[in-house]
Amino acid sequence: MAATDKALAGLRQMIASGELGPGAKFPPEPELCDHLGVSRSSLREAVRSLAALGVIESRHGSGTYVSALDPAEIISRFSLSVELIPLEGVLQLLEVRRVLESHATAAAAARQDPGLEAKLAAILDQLEATTDAGEIQSLDAEFHGAICAAGGNPTVTALTGVIRGRGGHYRIFDPGADFNAIKETSDRGHRAILAAITNRDPAAAATAASAHIAQTELWLRALRPDPQVALPSP
Repeated sequence: MAATDKALAGLRQMIASGELGPGAKFPPEPELCDHLGVSRSSLREAVRSLAALGVIESRHGSGTYVSALDPAEIISRFSLSVELIPLEGVLQLLEVRRVLESHATAAAAARQDPGLEAKLAAILDQLEATTDAGEIQSLDAEFHGAICAAGGNPTVTALTGVIRGRGGHYRIFDPGADFNAIKETSDRGHRAILAAITNRDPAAAATAASAHIAQTELWLRALRPDPQVALPSP
């Protein structure tokens, strides 16, 4: 095992076992190196790797600490890797999204948070009125994100958001021969989801969400669009 891998495995074991729990301060570097049997350079590289995953945080003038290990925060870091997944992998992720979002939509229908129906209806009014691909993508993400948040599980919200973000690069709403049919079908699917939530019908909400996301999978399989990635400004 490479020295950095050994350091990383040791730190992961200490955190996973609870030896270093959420918010715990790391022991002094020399002590930690002796404990893990690694060099300072290997330890520091392992710390950088875990920091990139949101597991460790450095506080200036104070030291290195285990983060709060919030699941939603850690999962949100997955987007850095998910951004690289090609279409075939995205289609597999959409199956995961379909299961999770169906559950979240059912939970939102059961909870019926005050103001949710009006918020979703306002989003759909804007969504149905636009034909701009970028605006459609943004409003669609806002609609589904609001429902997942209303479902009450931040981890599910974070994970579906990561999946939705990558799927959004494969735009199916760009102008083309199928645009009107796709847009109309998508709008109907959104309205079916809203109707089930309004009626406080978890089973119907789960079914409507599953059908809507399954339709997106079918479009992606049929159209197989190239991903569109926004490049950073120079």
